[in-house]
Amino acid sequence: MMQMPELLYCQKNSLFTAMNRFIGAVNNMDETVMVPSLLRDVPLEQCDAETDMFSCYTQLKSIRNEIEWGVLRDEQRRKDKPANGTAVTASHTEPESEDGSDLEQLLQFHLNGLHGVLSKLTKQANNLTNRYKQEIGIAGWGQ
Repeated sequence: MMQMPELLYCQKNSLFTAMNRFIGAVNNMDETVMVPSLLRDVPLEQCDAETDMFSCYTQLKSIRNEIEWGVLRDEQRRKDKPANGTAVTASHTEPESEDGSDLEQLLQFHLNGLHGVLSKLTKQANNLTNRYKQEIGIAGWGQ
């Protein structure tokens, strides 16, 4: 039987918890950003120099929708790709083992990667929300 602190640690680091944190951060961002067009041409320090806050905002919302509603097939993704080119494409570069013996190890590898990406995306959504509040002069409200 697992002890309580170990159980809490496992739950804190579960993929489900990471997805919920990300979805919550994006929902908060979406509720905070009342006028998304104000994000155009505003650079975001956490992204590369060519990315503005609006592109980041639309990308985070797109990723949230894929987590909530399922990943689109490549054909559908190309059709639904926004004009600014922020659609996220899945990478399928990791080969599957031929006999299936390494499937658990392969799953662990991908879960670790996904957890790391979700943590970075959550941080990005929170940073965008805070930066938007600064831009419109409400930083510090609702904290």
